[in-house]
Amino acid sequence: MNIKKHIPNAITCGNLLCGCLAIVFAFEGNMIASAYLVGLAAVLDFFDGFVARLLKVGGELGKQLDSLADMVTFGLVPGVVMYLLLGQAWWGATIEEHNNISFFSSFDRIINNHYSLFVYSPFLIPVFSALRLAKFNIDTRQTSSFIGVPTPANAILICALPLIKYIQPEIFGINFSSLITSSFFLVGLTLLMCCLLVAELPLFALKFKSFKWVDNKIRYAFLIISVVLLILFKFIAIPFIIFLYIILSIINNIYTRNKTHEI
Repeated sequence: MNIKKHIPNAITCGNLLCGCLAIVFAFEGNMIASAYLVGLAAVLDFFDGFVARLLKVGGELGKQLDSLADMVTFGLVPGVVMYLLLGQAWWGATIEEHNNISFFSSFDRIINNHYSLFVYSPFLIPVFSALRLAKFNIDTRQTSSFIGVPTPANAILICALPLIKYIQPEIFGINFSSLITSSFFLVGLTLLMCCLLVAELPLFALKFKSFKWVDNKIRYAFLIISVVLLILFKFIAIPFIIFLYIILSIINNIYTRNKTHEI
C-alpha cells in the first residue's frame, strides 16, 4: 500500500474537519475560534496541493475531495459567520439571545418587517461559492491562475470581521467595529463578494513554479506588502490585504496585456 499518495488527501480532510468545527463554534457564539479554524484550514488548503505536487501523487480523487472540503470550510462557514454578524447588527441580539428566539417570533419579525429577509442574504455566499468551485473544476484557464476571487480569500476576509469586532475594534482612533455592526455594510459586502466570486476577473495564484524574482515579482510584492501590513495593523489589515490582492491582479493584467500588445 502506497501511503504517500494518501498524505495530501489526509491534509484536505484536516481542512474539512476545521470547517465542521468552525460551524459548531460559530453557532455556539465563538466566532473568534471559527476565524482561527478557517485560518488553519487555509494553511492546510495551501499545503495539500503543495504536498501533492511535491510527492507527484495528484489525482482526480484529490481534486474532488479538495472542492468538497472547500465548499464547507470556505463556502458554508463564511455564510454562517456573516449570517450571525448580520443578525446581531439587524436585531441587536447576541448569539445566546438569538438562540432563545422562537421560530414563530422570528417568523413574525420577518412578516412584519420585510427588510429582515436581508438577514438571510449571507447564505448566498455558499451558493456562489459552489458556483465558483464548480467553474474552477471545469475551467481549463485556471490551471496556473484564477478567474474570480478564490473561496479561501473570500472566507478569510469575512471571518476576519469578528476578529476586528471583538479583538481589535479600532486603530489610530478609527472605530472599525461600528462599520461591522452596520447591516447595510454587511449586506453590501455580502453582495459584492458574491459577485467577485464568479466574476470573469483574472487573478494571480500563489503557486511558485520557481523562486526566481523575475518570474514571481507580483507574488513577492504581494507577500512582502501583506507581511508589513499584518505587522503594522494586525487583524484590521486582513480585509485590506484581500482587496490588495484583487487590485494587484488587475494592475498585473493591464501590464501583461500592454506588454503583449507591444510584442
